[in-house]
Amino acid sequence: MNILLLGYGKMGKTIEKTALERGHHIAGRITIDNVADLDQLQTADVDVVIEFSSPESAVANLTYCFERGWPVVCGTTGWLNHRADLEDLCREKNGAFFYASNYSIGVNLFFKLNKTLAQFMRNYPSYQVSMTEIHHTEKKDAPSGTAITLAEGVMQHLPAKRRWVVNEPGNEPLVVAQDAIEIESLREGVVPGTHTVRYDSAVDRIEISHVAHSREGFALGAVIAAEWIAGREGIFGMNDLLNFNDE
Repeated sequence: MNILLLGYGKMGKTIEKTALERGHHIAGRITIDNVADLDQLQTADVDVVIEFSSPESAVANLTYCFERGWPVVCGTTGWLNHRADLEDLCREKNGAFFYASNYSIGVNLFFKLNKTLAQFMRNYPSYQVSMTEIHHTEKKDAPSGTAITLAEGVMQHLPAKRRWVVNEPGNEPLVVAQDAIEIESLREGVVPGTHTVRYDSAVDRIEISHVAHSREGFALGAVIAAEWIAGREGIFGMNDLLNFNDE
């Protein structure tokens, strides 16, 4: 399979390594410095695009791919206010779009666990839910897309929680309203990603966490998604790939 990489930072390089190990060919490596090279590619040169760029570049990248008829696997976060319009464009072009805030198989199992715990906690309002996410200092968006997905999972099952608020380093402590979930976003060293969901009461705490040890798990999930989406049309996510048919 010929894979075009849009974004060639640390994650892009890890995806390349994984794709080559699985027998695929890299059709191109595009960054903000050589974006004009996209026009040199023939449509038939690319079987699927894996897009891990930046919030500032993602919308233009996805638009370009849908116009060219290329299936896209996207892991960039921080652009989702444009998601509905881009999904409409994908459908208009009979294209294929696979988006996930996190491609790790373990994280997606964690998403399921998070929703199950929220269902249990619905009947125990004395517990207040909050979250912490920790990433490397080069990550530009806060909170992480993974943290937002976790918050959405909680809100799906705790009707009293209708929004999330972010507490970033250096800010004054937040006064969090009862209808909000506080997400603490920390940026430290080379941390690949740590996410914790906690429920605190006056007498105890319930806590679940996912800790990524490296980028390899994210890269493998993205390449598997690229293999899976080939030949399909429509809008997809990890629930489709993992056959979580109840969501």
